[in-house]
Amino acid sequence: MSEYKQTTLCYLTKGEDILFIIKGNTGKNLQNMNAGKYLGVGGHMEDGEAPYECAFREIFEETGIEKHDIKDMKLKGVATFINDMCDNEMMYIYKGEYISDKDPCPGNCDEGVLTWVNKKQLNTIPVWEGDREIFRLLFAEETDRIFEIKLIYHGNDLVRVETC
Repeated sequence: MSEYKQTTLCYLTKGEDILFIIKGNTGKNLQNMNAGKYLGVGGHMEDGEAPYECAFREIFEETGIEKHDIKDMKLKGVATFINDMCDNEMMYIYKGEYISDKDPCPGNCDEGVLTWVNKKQLNTIPVWEGDREIFRLLFAEETDRIFEIKLIYHGNDLVRVETC
């Protein structure tokens, strides 16, 4: 059995808008395969860290948003990413509502540039093809069910999607 990196991916909403980070090719992200793509906030779990702890830590590190500024943060799904170009990942996907009046955008961090995107524009932004599958499950009508998805890539190409 192969080893999986444990990561989190967090989507904060404010009304109909969703917070994204546009990944760059600067600093620690030189030659980043995510460069130019819009991603949710998140990252790798540290030793002894629970997924929810990682989610809040990564949100703060990348955006400056504190835990008390987020309402209804919930685990919404688990994604398994298999890719022959990089490490496999087990990703815990969270969603919460940003309730502060202080806007983190535009904002920069080591990872890229923060920006809000309206839900109606999700099909127009540059993302990994598998992220569109995640959006379909994440932003569908509200449900308490936690989704599971497996995304298998060959390089940059999504070759298979499995859901449970």
